[in-house]
Amino acid sequence: MIRYEHPLNERIRTLMRLEDLFTRARYFAERDHAPEHHAALLALFEITDVASRADLKTDLLQELERQKQVLGPLRSNPEIDREALTKLLNDIEQVNTTLLAQAGKVGMHLRESEWLMAIKQRAAIPGGVCEFDLPAYHYWLNQHPEARRDDLAQWIEPFEPIRAGSAIVLRLLRENSRTSRHTAYRGVFQLMLTTTKIAQLLRLTMKRDLPCVPEISANKYALNIRFIGVAGMDRGNVVDQDIEFELMFCNL
Repeated sequence: MIRYEHPLNERIRTLMRLEDLFTRARYFAERDHAPEHHAALLALFEITDVASRADLKTDLLQELERQKQVLGPLRSNPEIDREALTKLLNDIEQVNTTLLAQAGKVGMHLRESEWLMAIKQRAAIPGGVCEFDLPAYHYWLNQHPEARRDDLAQWIEPFEPIRAGSAIVLRLLRENSRTSRHTAYRGVFQLMLTTTKIAQLLRLTMKRDLPCVPEISANKYALNIRFIGVAGMDRGNVVDQDIEFELMFCNL
């Protein structure tokens, strides 16, 4: 099976973009080779741009506080795993504390480095980070891998409160869902949402070997899904076959 996720508002879209970028940055930062560390640094530059929204930290703090107020009374529910709930509430409290203690814009520590900003500016130009353009960067890329990993770890660490807060919100969102099975007849599916609570995230699961992908559009009234072919005569067109899939509506 393969799962596709589709955010239905800008806030969740931003958190999912950050999730993808953090995964990429941490993956490449843990490797050994210079091109991998270059990829990690590019991901950090993208995180800086995405996270620079002035209201991101405020949004996270408000949502985490709301979740804490919702989850706290569940301690007395005998059907709830109290140990898991206590750990989650402690994680929320810890992230809240670190976010509140973080001064200035997210990513300011990178923006204050002229050297890193010179690399970021040149990286936007195709082939702009060649050794003759940025000899100091070429020197860094030729340092011992452990030294580069240490630098990357220092640059990633100030982003940790944002990463941890985003991870908690997305985890709670994905776990709070309702699931239903559907069929898209001749590759097209529509569902009216007027009697349904509007979701913040859709998760669609289908067979991995089906040669098509879902093209999702939604508003507060209706959900439309078209399954677009990715091989043969159907490439780029709606597939002319019935597609079975599972749909999850996720809400905080």
